[in-house]
Amino acid sequence: MSQIDIETIKKINDVESAIEYFRARIPTSALLEQAFLLASTAHKGQCRKSGEPYIVHPILVASIVAELTGDEAMVIAALLHDVVEDTAITIEEIGLDYGADVAHLVEGLTKIDMIRDAELIPSHSDQKLVVSALTFRKMLLASIEDVRVLVVKLCDRLHNMLTLDALTPAKQHRIAEETLVVYAPIAHRLGISFLKNLLEDLSFKYLFTEDKLAIESYLEENFRSINERLGDFCEKLTQILLSNGMCQDDFEILSRVKHHYSIYLKMQRKGISIDEILDLLAVRILVKDPIDCYKVLGMVHLNFQPLSARFKDYISIPKENGYQTLHTTVFDESAIFEVQIRTIEMHATAELGVAAHWKYKSGGNNSINLDWLHNLQYQNESVEAFYELIKNDLYSDDISVFSPKGKAFTLPRGAVALDFAYAVHTAVGDKAEGCLINKEKASLLTELHNGDVVRIVTASDSKKITRCTWIDAVKTSRAKSSMRANCNGRIRAIDHESGVNILSTVLRLPADKVAEVLEKVELSDQWYRIPRELDFFKEVLNRIKDAMQESSRFGAFWTRGRFKLKPFLFSSIELLSNQNISDAVFDYCCHPKSGDEIVAFYQEGKAHIHHKMCKHAAGMIEEHQPMVFVQWKQQHFSRYHLIISMANAKGSLADLLTYMAKMGADIESIELGKAKSEHTQYCEMEFQTLERDLNRLRSKLDKKGKIIQFFRTDDAYRSQG
Repeated sequence: MSQIDIETIKKINDVESAIEYFRARIPTSALLEQAFLLASTAHKGQCRKSGEPYIVHPILVASIVAELTGDEAMVIAALLHDVVEDTAITIEEIGLDYGADVAHLVEGLTKIDMIRDAELIPSHSDQKLVVSALTFRKMLLASIEDVRVLVVKLCDRLHNMLTLDALTPAKQHRIAEETLVVYAPIAHRLGISFLKNLLEDLSFKYLFTEDKLAIESYLEENFRSINERLGDFCEKLTQILLSNGMCQDDFEILSRVKHHYSIYLKMQRKGISIDEILDLLAVRILVKDPIDCYKVLGMVHLNFQPLSARFKDYISIPKENGYQTLHTTVFDESAIFEVQIRTIEMHATAELGVAAHWKYKSGGNNSINLDWLHNLQYQNESVEAFYELIKNDLYSDDISVFSPKGKAFTLPRGAVALDFAYAVHTAVGDKAEGCLINKEKASLLTELHNGDVVRIVTASDSKKITRCTWIDAVKTSRAKSSMRANCNGRIRAIDHESGVNILSTVLRLPADKVAEVLEKVELSDQWYRIPRELDFFKEVLNRIKDAMQESSRFGAFWTRGRFKLKPFLFSSIELLSNQNISDAVFDYCCHPKSGDEIVAFYQEGKAHIHHKMCKHAAGMIEEHQPMVFVQWKQQHFSRYHLIISMANAKGSLADLLTYMAKMGADIESIELGKAKSEHTQYCEMEFQTLERDLNRLRSKLDKKGKIIQFFRTDDAYRSQG
């Protein structure tokens, strides 16, 4: 598969060089020459901001299209893509001279430019991303008839990005932002990965200059060691494949470092340094047949320790854009490598996506699933809501599921039935109590798959169903935001009632009398703050005290200090009450864990702790049972991710865990890998501790093994170890 020579294209700024480059990309024909002459005449005397003749741009765009697709109609459309806008020539005339196919493509490209000019707001606006998202939606709708229009437009945008230096910084930023939000995701969805990567890296240069320079600096400083590690690993792979019966002609091994913007995204999303990126170094093994992919995978896993959680089989279950590859990540001594295994044909599809159809004349548009183009139309959403939804859709794999009446819904892979309920309508999600998937009863947290037919069963009453612990289980932003809003509303209502009950216990007054007192001191609309904010609780008591001292009937009570709050500490729980509390116990019905929203009931001198959303607690709150102020003791835990290599010996894991327990570490998850050799094994874990100094913690852990990966997961901007 030939690659587009980006560096050469960037240097071309004169007509002669552009023509020479173009003629080397595609065999000439009478129709091509005619189109070339028309474009040259139409743009005669026009110049770009850089000062170069304007005709250089359509010639080089056509060259990129030729290199990418080899399709003559698309190349001619690229040559003529600005002619209709810049001259009196009409689409009808282009149809007569070059055929309906070319006219159709040029018309689609012209539509996109018209939409962009009409909808894109000035570069000084704060809403550039939102408007770019709207541009993206309308562009899809305008181009939906023929995906070739999008391919040509992507090539046009690529050349614009290569020549962006001639524009002002404000325009550079606006165009780069639009490219990153609109065009790179389209390239991704069409499966043209090399074009997506190029557009992202070119945009990255203008939008996050300092971050790009930092990444480039790191890669330059570590160039020798990176290349040595890649070279050594490729040599080991070659010897393994040859020693297992494969011939040199049966495979090809390619190596690469993750592209810059992808490195930046991984650092931001996971809160890690560049050293901690597991797939920074990667190799691709190309073979002839699909069965060979699995044979090679077996050889790799038998010779290198894999990270089991990072294995993905996109051959048996391809992505929606046609992408097929086996992904695995393995250890090699102290380095970690991502290994991708695919056939040569799969490689062409992965790099060129839909363009592979025209480039290699194999298959058709049907070989790539383009249903997402038709389903991705949130017509009833506001611009802001659309952008929030689209962010998840653009950077994830999609599935298509159906309502019982056959209406299609596009959801991110991994979405559950409750995501579908909210995609149908917010009210359906709020009242969903069950579902049927393919006519079989299932849980609302059942993961959906392509082609599933889903029916949601809703509750008969109008009350919303709150599921606060399920927020992390759903995938779509619509479901998450709706569920979060419901939970916040429910918690506020609970706090409202709890506030009255807490004051009732302190003042030893019935709840209805407390409500009267709060109205008197003009705080009835802020009851909900009492269980949440200790300072506010004390302020309320002081205001009630002042009001009561004015009354001869109640003043004596306050002077005797009967209602003065005393703190009570029990392990990680802090309580405040004017009555003695001998103990704090967690009730059996909900047993909240550290950090959960909690309430406390006062019973026979003890505080009984419940989760704030506990149904049993809700009943007691409604009955106005005595309550006291409760909060978790302020302890600032830091969370860490660790992969450590230990001696492969009996008791080594127990020794490590005992050591960490003495350090005060609370293990949240742990996985012990298979032995890499008879001497070593890997352990991966998540834990939390009060220790906030990463380097001090690392020095302690170094005593128990070799640290492969270690970083904090709760702070994306803290210096990483």
